[in-house]
Amino acid sequence: MVEGKVKATTDIRIDGTIKGDLLCDAKVIIGPSGVVEGTVKCQNAVIEGRFDGILNVAELLNIRETAKVVGEVTYGKLIVQSGAVISGTYKVAGDNSHSNGNGAYKSSSEAKNVVTTESVSKSISGKVGEFAKAN
Repeated sequence: MVEGKVKATTDIRIDGTIKGDLLCDAKVIIGPSGVVEGTVKCQNAVIEGRFDGILNVAELLNIRETAKVVGEVTYGKLIVQSGAVISGTYKVAGDNSHSNGNGAYKSSSEAKNVVTTESVSKSISGKVGEFAKAN
């Protein structure tokens, strides 16, 4: 386990545990056995393991089917594969739709929350199936 602040100028892959801050000028890959608790700021990210904290991805965030991502997430583009568990606040980078007019974000109680539970997932997937049958 690594605790503290990690800075990388090239791609970095985590297959262990990091608690703290990770600043990366390139891509962060959290492998299936990887765990990151804290703050991550990077250009691109692929998450297959667990993340809990504040995640700021300037470009593409790819959340794979084995991932569990909890926290405050900002991204340029987002891919979430079926089976991934996501929970928290998700915002598009540069999107001022949650702004209070002076560039600051509204309180977390006013931001959109995304919470995925098994019952909600089953409910949504059932509706997708109904839609597909109707068309």
